[in-house]
Amino acid sequence: MLTFESPAYLFLFILIPVFVYIRHFAPSSGRSLRVSTAIWRKGMVQIRQRGLKFLLFLSALLFWTGIVFMGLALGGPALSIHEKIYLNRGADIIIVLDQSPSMSARDFPPETRLDSAINMIKLFVSARKNDAVGLVGFGDEAVLKVPPTTDYVSFLSRLDESRIMELGEGTAIGMGLAVAVLHLSESRAEQRVIVLITDGDNNAGEIQPAAAASMAARMGIRLYTIGIGGEGDVPFEYIDPVSGLLMSGNLNSRFDESLLQNLAETGGGSFFKASTPGTLESVFRSIDSLETIEERVRIQVRTVPLYRWFIMIGLALILIDLLFRKVIIREVL
Repeated sequence: MLTFESPAYLFLFILIPVFVYIRHFAPSSGRSLRVSTAIWRKGMVQIRQRGLKFLLFLSALLFWTGIVFMGLALGGPALSIHEKIYLNRGADIIIVLDQSPSMSARDFPPETRLDSAINMIKLFVSARKNDAVGLVGFGDEAVLKVPPTTDYVSFLSRLDESRIMELGEGTAIGMGLAVAVLHLSESRAEQRVIVLITDGDNNAGEIQPAAAASMAARMGIRLYTIGIGGEGDVPFEYIDPVSGLLMSGNLNSRFDESLLQNLAETGGGSFFKASTPGTLESVFRSIDSLETIEERVRIQVRTVPLYRWFIMIGLALILIDLLFRKVIIREVL
């Protein structure tokens, strides 16, 4: 928002019409002597009256616009920026995302399960204001890709890099949960949350999912589980990161619903089943509504002075007018 620190100076603008009249319209302004000349071989170049009037009008416009900017500079223009300062910490949320080959199933046309999950995570994160969000990816192994952060741009950039079989071809649900619990164990946030997204059974890793969920419960970390995808034969297609070959076929899809329900109950959260893009979106909206913290904020107003820019623009316009009259119009007086 543009404001003026010394607005009283703006009353000087009432004098501008007077000066415009004196310079351009008063009988003694001498405007009849302002002519443009140029030597061309044997005589003077003839300038059409209409063209000369337009050039003089353009010159006057540049000059008086520059004067206006100089006058505005006297008023102390400044940009007022209202910043929201959070007085309390938001929740720490880690999303645990399955990247096994079955996540390439295309029962969320035209997207794969992984693509659809990523898009819904983006919508979920876009609704965050003061919550720190992290990302754990898992296959045979589990890694922390993004620690809980409020730098949502960096989070989304790293999320977009998630690929099928990036971490192996297994589904180590327990390892993924354990990594998330480990990185939330030292968090001082009022609420700590894990959101697990998977479409398969636990078939890899050294830590059982139930053990990881129990650790989360003991530390006061709430766990939500999302079973993504439908059941039955589903086409899949992905590029093997090791061989670079395109893998495709049909997948007999199912996930262990009872396991995910038990994990959510142990972790004090809820289990959601998402078999279509619409239900997946509603799942994230439900979690969004469940995980809310009362915000305490303070509005801080910061001002950025702009008078230097107004002075530079004004001087530049007046200088351009001078050059225009002497070089283009070739004014004699």
